[in-house]
Amino acid sequence: MKKKILMCGNDACGEGAVLAGCRFYAGYPITPQNELTSYMSKRMNQTGGVFIQSESELAAINMVFGASVAGARAMTSSSSPGISLKQEGISYLAACELPAVIVNVQRGGPGLGNIAPAQGDYFQATKGGGHGDYNMIVLAPASVEEMMTLTYEAFDLADKYRNPVMILADGLLGQMMEPVSVRSSEFGVRSKKYEKPWALTGCRGRKPNIIRSLLLAEGALEEHNKKLQEKFGRMRKAEVRYEVSNEKDSDIMLVAYGSCARIARAAAEKARSKGIKAALLRPISLWPFPSDILGELSGQVKNFLVVEMSAGQMVEDVRLGVEGRAKVDFYGRMGGGIPTGEEILNKIEALA
Repeated sequence: MKKKILMCGNDACGEGAVLAGCRFYAGYPITPQNELTSYMSKRMNQTGGVFIQSESELAAINMVFGASVAGARAMTSSSSPGISLKQEGISYLAACELPAVIVNVQRGGPGLGNIAPAQGDYFQATKGGGHGDYNMIVLAPASVEEMMTLTYEAFDLADKYRNPVMILADGLLGQMMEPVSVRSSEFGVRSKKYEKPWALTGCRGRKPNIIRSLLLAEGALEEHNKKLQEKFGRMRKAEVRYEVSNEKDSDIMLVAYGSCARIARAAAEKARSKGIKAALLRPISLWPFPSDILGELSGQVKNFLVVEMSAGQMVEDVRLGVEGRAKVDFYGRMGGGIPTGEEILNKIEALA
C-alpha cells in the first residue's frame, strides 16, 4: 500500500538511496545539500550502514571508492565546488569500473559563487569532468518524488554497468518540499541483487581480484579504453530517458531539465492558452542525451527554445540533435538567477 510523505528533495534523495540498499555514505557539508548529509547520518545508523562526515570532498570520494571496491552500494553528495574536488576520484571509479552514485545539488558559480539554485555544471557532468575518456549516466530529476525514484534507479544502473552514475539536481529541488508516494514494504529493501565476483572481499578459495587503473604494459590501457567505450555505447542505446508533451501539434518546442522544466512547462501551457502552439521536451537522462527524438521533432517543429539556469550549456547538445533542420534559441539566467514563467512566455511570444 502506498502512503504519501511530505519531504524536501534532499531528504527524498537520501531515502531513495536507502531503499536501493545504499549502506555507505561519505560526504562533506556544503549548502544547499546539507539536509542530504544530515539525513544519511540518521538513516545509515538506522539501517546498519556506515556514515562518515569526511575531512574533505577528496576524502569522501576516495572513501566511496574503497567501499565500492569491497562490494557495498555507496554514495556521496555535494554541491558544485565540492563536486569539482571529487572529479579525480570519479575518473578513478570509471577507470576501475566501480559502481557508485554521486549527487550534485547545484549552486551558483563559477568559483564559490552563492548558495542559490543553478545549472552551470551541465558541461562538467555530461562531458566527463575528470581526466581521460569516460562517461557516466547523468539523471536530472524535476520533482521531489523523482529525487527519490531516480536515486533509487541510479544504484541499479551503477551496478548494471559497473560505472558511476550522477544525480544532477539543483538547490531549488533540494530545498523544496512536496508529498512523495512510497511503498512502506520497500523501505530498507535492495532494489536488485547484482552479484559482484570482482569485489575485494577476501580470496580464500579463489584467485585474488585486482582492481587498478594504472596499466603500464604496452597496449594494455588502449585495450581497456576500447572495452570501456563499448560499454558506454551500450549505455547510449539502452538508457536514454525523456518526457515530451504536445509534440504532434507544436511550432515551438521548449527544451529544459530539472527545475527549469517545471517553469518552462507552465510557460508553454500559458502560451497555448494564447493560441501559440508551444510544447516541452524534458531530458531526464542528460547523458546519454535524447538526441534521436530531437532529430525526429526537428522535421515538424519550426523553433526550439532551450531554457536553462546557465549561460546555455545544453544548447550545444540540442543543436547537435537538431542537426541544423530547425532554429535553436536560448533563454537563461546565471549565477543563481531563476527564469520566471513570464520571462519565458515573453521569449515564446517574441519567437512566435
